[in-house]
Amino acid sequence: MSSIKQVTVIGAGTMGNGIAHVFAQSGFRVTLVDIHATQLAKAIETIEKNLDRQVGKAVLTEEQKQSALANLATNTDLIKGVANADLVVEAATENVDLKLKLFKQLDEFAPAGALLATNTSSISITRMAAATNRPGSVIGMHFMNPVPVMKLVEIINGYATRKEVTDTIVALSTQLGKLPCVVNDYPGFIANRILMPMINEAICSLYEGVAGVEAIDTIMKTGMAHPMGPLQLADFIGLDVCLSILNVLHEGFGNPKYAPCPLLVNMVTAGKLGVKSGEGFYQYVAGSKELVVSERFR
Repeated sequence: MSSIKQVTVIGAGTMGNGIAHVFAQSGFRVTLVDIHATQLAKAIETIEKNLDRQVGKAVLTEEQKQSALANLATNTDLIKGVANADLVVEAATENVDLKLKLFKQLDEFAPAGALLATNTSSISITRMAAATNRPGSVIGMHFMNPVPVMKLVEIINGYATRKEVTDTIVALSTQLGKLPCVVNDYPGFIANRILMPMINEAICSLYEGVAGVEAIDTIMKTGMAHPMGPLQLADFIGLDVCLSILNVLHEGFGNPKYAPCPLLVNMVTAGKLGVKSGEGFYQYVAGSKELVVSERFR
């Protein structure tokens, strides 16, 4: 169990390339898999830029950077990409049907002894595990964004996850320089069960006219010592992702307190998703760090 050397990361988006980065930097051989070759090329470029930033800050040496890059390989073929994996970390889009399909494939094509982890932020580990013939080897490994910087890894036990698998993933996370916290598999786990209702309440406060965007964020930053206001954080996460997680909480618990704010639903429907679309509660211009409230909320 403890002899994990080859790691495959599925999905070369923001989270996937960050996860590949930290494993490669920590000396693991990593294969990054994505169906789009252009996305893989972009991911490697991003990883190299982030490693350069670490070298510039004297966090890494040039030699360590080159060693990390040498540990990375890419593949557009899932079967070949997982063929030699000791651990597979799925970091695909937060879509339950896609993840269930992937876990069936991973169970079929990954070696029998490989552990299967998911970076999901809210979808049931138990449900994904049930799509495999190795439910005891399936676990949640929820990294925080940006992965190379954030220390926390939320380790989520599915209903059938074996203790030795949990112990292995906890030790592995520590080896990556992360702080692992073990939780159990219920909607939203801990991070999003607490965070998303706060974000939703901030959006409701805006929707009801209690306060404006800047006031809400400033109060939470300066009064509660949050590094980022909840509306800015929602933009950073992606309003579509926030909505998806709130829907998981609402459906999972059947409690109206988790119902997404109508304003959030409307914004996602209109394609105002935050940083990724260029506009959410704030407007975003490439190359500018200035925080400008969207015209809609001025």
